[in-house]
Amino acid sequence: MSTDPLASRLAFLREVDGLKSVVRQSPLLDGSRRENSAEHSWHLALYALVLHDLAAGPVDASRVIRMLLVHDIVEVDAGDTPLHAGVPPREQAEREEAAAERIFGILPRREGEELLALWREFEAAETADAAFAKALDRVQPLIANVATGGGTWLASRLTRDQVLARYGPTIEKGSPRLWAACEALVRSHFSGRPDASDETGAGAGADPSATDARDHEGG
Repeated sequence: MSTDPLASRLAFLREVDGLKSVVRQSPLLDGSRRENSAEHSWHLALYALVLHDLAAGPVDASRVIRMLLVHDIVEVDAGDTPLHAGVPPREQAEREEAAAERIFGILPRREGEELLALWREFEAAETADAAFAKALDRVQPLIANVATGGGTWLASRLTRDQVLARYGPTIEKGSPRLWAACEALVRSHFSGRPDASDETGAGAGADPSATDARDHEGG
């Protein structure tokens, strides 16, 4: 690693350009293609800027924005792990921790440690800032799926109850008001559909409770 702080910062910025090549499952709202992880991070930062007053409690909006800008940087090495993929949480956590240490380690030590700590805080989702950031990480793809007629929910054959179980706890923890709006969108989307509930859509998708604090929402 370079001992020149500027060279290290520029090397880090070159490295994270790779995030533009990580394709997620979530579609763009015009349906033309799937979004990449860099676009997702940028969009979430805007979500935080516009919606921070809806957090469950007081949050530092600028800090939430910083958190969201770096939350998926590990995907340069680890790739995107869709929420509905059923990857064992421990396996995902180990892969992403190694990626975080390598990528943030490119920066000068103090700066790298600060961003690594911020990333770990997001993953733990225990502070108010992190809980709200996690909520937005669920809200954005939920809105995309509703706006595109089902998006990744159709591909994963998810029922209404599975969607509510996978998105609800995380969003409600960070922002009850956002969850109220999102829940209404989900119920409206599934209204009148044969796959609306688990009772009528048995066998669709995976375990409806299969979610974890470390899950990343690729759709």
